[in-house]
Amino acid sequence: MQRETALKNWLASRYPGRDFTLAFAAADADFRRYFRATFADGSTVICMDAPPDKMSIAPYMRVQKLFHMVNVPDILHADEAQGFMALQDLGKVPYLAALQHDPRPEVHKALLLDALRELVVLQQASKPGRLPEYDREVFIREMQLFPDWFVAKELDSALNFKQKQLWQQALDTLLPVLEAQPQVYVHRDFIVRNIMLTADRPGILDFQDALYGPVSYDVVSLLRDAFIEWEEEFVLDLVIRYWEMARAAALPVASDFDHFYRDFEWMGVQRHLKVAGIFARLYHRDGKDKYRGEIPRFLNYLRRTSRRYHALAPLYALLVELVGDEELQSGYTF
Repeated sequence: MQRETALKNWLASRYPGRDFTLAFAAADADFRRYFRATFADGSTVICMDAPPDKMSIAPYMRVQKLFHMVNVPDILHADEAQGFMALQDLGKVPYLAALQHDPRPEVHKALLLDALRELVVLQQASKPGRLPEYDREVFIREMQLFPDWFVAKELDSALNFKQKQLWQQALDTLLPVLEAQPQVYVHRDFIVRNIMLTADRPGILDFQDALYGPVSYDVVSLLRDAFIEWEEEFVLDLVIRYWEMARAAALPVASDFDHFYRDFEWMGVQRHLKVAGIFARLYHRDGKDKYRGEIPRFLNYLRRTSRRYHALAPLYALLVELVGDEELQSGYTF
């Protein structure tokens, strides 16, 4: 309540003489919270509360300027010392809600294609040296969340000698393929919870952790999502459509689609290992259980992909030893 009171006082100082009500809008997996301020004339702004002892709003402000070519919220007011921002309100309907509301495949395809078009616009603007690199060190650090948090905490176990060998073989196979991918701006959490349905272009949120990295990363983030799942044939069709758009936009994707699809799938393995670890950490370290139920979706993604590629056989063998080979149930499926 202390932070909320401070936010109200700060907002009143930025909009003197204007009465408003403040209502909770959303919370992130980290420490940020969002509120919607509604003024007497019906206009609204979104207020970000990011406790400065926990995190800085500076990365958000820096990336917001860099991503100006896509529909990111305007920053209306910002106070780095207090960790408050007033942002343009992009509405109340995230893609996830819109997709769950209307299960028709043609609706899902149209919305996702709009998001992929926006992604192509972002990637076309990419320039090296503007964002930190998504390099080998980051790949390894993120994948290590899987044994450190999913295996150690969620499974209450530890990798034995043989399993450690399988894990290392998997890393040694994955890393050269990940590092070889051409680099572009990477949103890093380009998922349906972070894309808003608007009357114009899709609104893009939660971009403050952006890096310069593999061209397939955001595509796999969107199409192999944490909270909604589509049939393989549907995903394949959309990956082909993205690849065609990317080629037409002169983006550095592989000229052979099979090569690009391998990059897409193997990039997904890296992300799925990371997210399974993050969701376990959120529960066991931070006491946040709303993401825990989606871990099985990532285990399914991991098994399906590692089963398809002979080179990923060590990872598949490890997963079978850890969690078996049966499909697990989680969340929404379309």
